[in-house]
Amino acid sequence: MGSMGVIPDASTWPDQDLVFWSVGLEPELLVEGYAAGAFPMPTGELAETGDPLIGWYSPVARGILPLDALRVTRSLRKSARHYRLSIDHCFDQVVERCADPNRSGGWIDDEIKRVYGELHRLGLAHSVETWDAEGRLVGGLYGVGLGGLFAGESMFHDPEHGRDASKVALIALVELLGRDGHRRLLDVQWQTPHLSGLGVVEVSRADYLNRLGRALRMPSPQWQLPQV
Repeated sequence: MGSMGVIPDASTWPDQDLVFWSVGLEPELLVEGYAAGAFPMPTGELAETGDPLIGWYSPVARGILPLDALRVTRSLRKSARHYRLSIDHCFDQVVERCADPNRSGGWIDDEIKRVYGELHRLGLAHSVETWDAEGRLVGGLYGVGLGGLFAGESMFHDPEHGRDASKVALIALVELLGRDGHRRLLDVQWQTPHLSGLGVVEVSRADYLNRLGRALRMPSPQWQLPQV
């Protein structure tokens, strides 16, 4: 299924979510993969070389959040006023919290932490952080930004101190992506019942790749909060 370490053309991808494999993962490969419409997840296995075997996915039904479709309840708007937000303030810490082994379905391993950290230091991966009144990091999200694409990877919230904190981070992200009027693409990989309630919809792979092509030609947003 595809070749090891080389991204096959999308026209050759099988009609399933897992479309090819790579051996190991580096920032250059990450950028090429996202630009092609795929994202990586570790398999937990090693190739013959001893390097991690990585599965690359391009869901047949892709989850996206149209920027004008985010559902924000009145209570969530009220709750948001109790948090402080920051951008790219503590990327590694957000990834670490998203990787909490106590969370169900955890897939973020040390290799993922390393390579996305490198991508962040290259200015191509970003985090949105949510803080409570006591100065605690209680929620956040991170993902990859290429032109007008933001590929969301994971989000977390502190169930004790930040019940709505990840949703508040998402509100800030949507506002940041659409602030200058460009219709950027917010990719969330798969639609889940939770994300559906926030406005996430499914599009076909072909539709997603068309949207992706347009998004990659757009300018990157300004990765900072508006001045108040």
